[in-house]
Amino acid sequence: MPTSPNRTLGFLAAALASSFWGCGFFFGKIALAEMGVGSMVFYRFFFATLALLPLLLTHRPHFTASEWRTLLFASFLGVPIQFLVQFTGLAHTTVSHASLMVGTMPVILAVGATLFTIGGKKERLHLLGWTALVISTTGAALIALGAHHAKSSTGPSLFGDLLVVLSLIIALGWVLMNKSLLARHSAIVVTAYGMVSGAVMIAIIVPLAYGLPPVHGISLKAWAALAASGILCTATTTLLWNWGMTQVPASQAGILLNMEPLIGSLLGVLILHEQLGVLAYIGGAMILAAAITLTTQNPTQPADPALV
Repeated sequence: MPTSPNRTLGFLAAALASSFWGCGFFFGKIALAEMGVGSMVFYRFFFATLALLPLLLTHRPHFTASEWRTLLFASFLGVPIQFLVQFTGLAHTTVSHASLMVGTMPVILAVGATLFTIGGKKERLHLLGWTALVISTTGAALIALGAHHAKSSTGPSLFGDLLVVLSLIIALGWVLMNKSLLARHSAIVVTAYGMVSGAVMIAIIVPLAYGLPPVHGISLKAWAALAASGILCTATTTLLWNWGMTQVPASQAGILLNMEPLIGSLLGVLILHEQLGVLAYIGGAMILAAAITLTTQNPTQPADPALV
């Protein structure tokens, strides 16, 4: 007999996942100081795979042929494509700017949930939701326009910010396809086999596109950042998020993704001593306000009562 979803634990899992994700840009920036984007992503998923290997040994998959295709395509989008695009963007902008741009994800996710069927169910976005989308998009534009005038090569840039947003749109496909698989399979199985499949793709793509990742000449600080980003910010976060998505609708959990830009931007400003311009503060406030309004006011109406 299936158990009823636990909304409290589901939201808590999503909040923890978002909080840990908020450290990802911070750790990534540390590693990028000593290696290129391809190498950094390669090692991030190397450590994530080490953490997930025990789950591969204890949980056997029971995917159909169609579900394997969905899992592999989702992994392709969510791992090599999303992360290579996202961290290429980070290499051209700041941690605080990249983190604020991630604040658009709750709205992107909510809109995606209204446009695409998830596990045979679809949600409808009302006028308030579309208003939040416009406000969030305007906020992202303000952040990007503020970055356009950066004078330092180490500062934010329009190119870097837009790549981060592009990676979020790519991530939407990964989230929605995973959600459909989670309707029939455990979060552990979907996470472990999805992440490791994506890591195998990275192991093929990175050497061909970026060259072999360096082994020598990397500081202990960078190795620690890579290990933390792989184990804490990838394996742990994805397990928590995927399990949370089995308990609550994706659009409603989106509010908790705001922990990521909050923590990421704080780490960038307080530890890396980055500076945010006036437009970035205004844009960030608009993004957060739109996402909070979108989810707390519940402007989405599930087409299926089971989503309530």
